[in-house]
Amino acid sequence: MKNSYFLSQPHQPFFVLAFVNAIVLMLMFMLSYKGILPLDVDIVTFHAFGLIHLVFTPAFFAFLFTTFPRFLSTPVVLKSKYIRIFSIYVIATICFIVGSIISPILYKIALVLASIAFLYSFKILFDIFRKSTVSNKHDTFYILIGASFGMLSLVLFLVTPFITLAIQVSVFLYLFVLAFSVAQRMIPFFSQCRFIKDPNFLKYIITLLITHLTLELVGTNFSFVVDFILAVYIGKELLRWKLPFPNPNPMMWILHLALYWVPIAFLLSAISNGLELFYDISFLALAIHSLMLGFLLTVLIGFGTRVTLGHSGNKMIVNKLTKFIFILTQVVVMIRIITSIIAGLGFDYMIVFDITITFWLMLFLGWAWQFLKVLTHGKKLRFIDIEDEDLTLAHQ
Repeated sequence: MKNSYFLSQPHQPFFVLAFVNAIVLMLMFMLSYKGILPLDVDIVTFHAFGLIHLVFTPAFFAFLFTTFPRFLSTPVVLKSKYIRIFSIYVIATICFIVGSIISPILYKIALVLASIAFLYSFKILFDIFRKSTVSNKHDTFYILIGASFGMLSLVLFLVTPFITLAIQVSVFLYLFVLAFSVAQRMIPFFSQCRFIKDPNFLKYIITLLITHLTLELVGTNFSFVVDFILAVYIGKELLRWKLPFPNPNPMMWILHLALYWVPIAFLLSAISNGLELFYDISFLALAIHSLMLGFLLTVLIGFGTRVTLGHSGNKMIVNKLTKFIFILTQVVVMIRIITSIIAGLGFDYMIVFDITITFWLMLFLGWAWQFLKVLTHGKKLRFIDIEDEDLTLAHQ
């Protein structure tokens, strides 16, 4: 097993685990939400922890175990180490799924196992950072800052009364900071953009995010002014980069869209939090979902596709099915936002809710159909439906 192609590169097993979990856990959430599948644990905690630490976290470690050594010019992560972490995550996933149905104790064990896997992963990244002799560690430092908030979020999830705080820390300070630190480095590089980066950009964002969290601790939805400042500040900086958007290359426009969703998500957060603060309405966590889906899901699909193709010997070419998957990503984002708006207006949102999850499942099943055998067996794709423009953009 250890000599199999599936385990030959760190991104392969972690991507497979993340995408399988995205299908299974979301299906379980939908069935539980509709009262079909009774869970023996809190449904909000199940939904949040499952997506944050069993879907997005393995996916991001898949990317970081591959690229972090390259960022810092160090040897690759040893196979024995990432296989051990992958094995712990698999056991944690099984315990999480089974425990949520029949045993809260087994469910708690899953949380502990996921925490152990995360700590081990963080240690690997920190050791790479510490041993590296490169002069510029700016971006990798902030990646580690984001990951350190991930450890805090795990502690908060383990202490049941702090679930709301755990979700806030996980989304805004862990997942967003980590993924955005990578995205603001790699996407302009892929786009061949030349500009002088503001060295304080990430520091100011983290400061504002900590302010956001502090205000939420003072009172729910008190962060709406800070969210508006974040939307304006990040939006102005992205415009300064002059990304070539719209771009005819699907591999690039999906990543550009991920960045542009960031100020939009914070603007939606500011509006929804402000309205919820002054009026007795609920937008079903619009702030969190617009950032989780608009930015994090989009960047996951974009980077996941790029890494999968680039490290499997396939050409960096996007066919019609992959284009459809990219478009479907945005459909999922928009329908989930519409779901929140319908709920905020006081209408029944369950039909749209079902549609959102259906498209989510279609998205990940479609991606698996296209790329699962590439990850598990190194399949070489035959793009028989490539348009002429795709061939000219293949290596851009």
